Amino acid sequence: MPQQAQLNHIIDQIGQTILGKHEQIKLALSCLFAGGHLLIEDIPGIGKTTLAKVLSGCMGLEFRRVQFTSDMLPGDILGSTIFDRTTSEFIFHPGPVFTQVLLADEINRATPKTQSALLEAMEERQVTTDRETRLLPEPFFVIATQNPVELSGTFLLPESQMDRFLMRIELGYPDRAAERQLLLGDTIQRQALTYTQQCLTPQDVLKLQHQVRAVDAAEPFIAYLQDILAFSRTSPHFHMGLSPRAGLALLQAAKSWAMMSGRDFVLPEDLQAILVPVVGHRLRSRDDYAEISGKRLESLFHEVAVP
Repeated sequence: MPQQAQLNHIIDQIGQTILGKHEQIKLALSCLFAGGHLLIEDIPGIGKTTLAKVLSGCMGLEFRRVQFTSDMLPGDILGSTIFDRTTSEFIFHPGPVFTQVLLADEINRATPKTQSALLEAMEERQVTTDRETRLLPEPFFVIATQNPVELSGTFLLPESQMDRFLMRIELGYPDRAAERQLLLGDTIQRQALTYTQQCLTPQDVLKLQHQVRAVDAAEPFIAYLQDILAFSRTSPHFHMGLSPRAGLALLQAAKSWAMMSGRDFVLPEDLQAILVPVVGHRLRSRDDYAEISGKRLESLFHEVAVP
């Protein structure tokens, strides 16, 4: 099967369970192929966990889920060293982070100390415990779900943690047609989740990630990206501009979107397609330090001239 047809088949396969969310599915796959991590923020019952399960099943990736709670400790995620009396040695027991797809479910219900345990793993693909560094499997993809902060029992993710996520998306309520299909075919949807067809192997995912890095970004595109970064840093609307890491995130996400669109080069529309999911959680309003809505962000960045 040609690559473009195969990618479309994967989107359709996931779409059989996650109804009416074609764009969000494509964004999640783009995040994976870009080598980043994904934050899904929405109210309970929308399908955040289901999306993570189906995506990992289609990719053939090892999947583990951690339900974050306020009493969870960093060792519950990273692992711990325990003394073995039979061998008189300390043996490290890996935590659930040693997997290919880690679902950090309701990550903002854990305390900041536990949240920070993922920082090294997400950025450097390794875990350091007891003065020993252990590499994580490849590919390594964190999908974190988060309830709105105003819900009780939640802890706001610090900016350093938010910055580790390449994208943040919302699933939102299904449209009327998709919800009707869900209500009439609940049993079918559960069966689709149980018997998810594997479309790729972990080696295929790694090849696609290497392919994304090889996508060409011409000089005019780089100049356009720099104009967007400069606008965010000088605009009176933002409390603080986008960092160089955010610029790299935009470039990598745009390359991934272009690859999924069947091209080996990026266009300005690729950057526009992923702009809000990549920068929405990195920018705050100068007036009240609140998040800026997606539509408002799009209107602001329309002020940047497209080459």
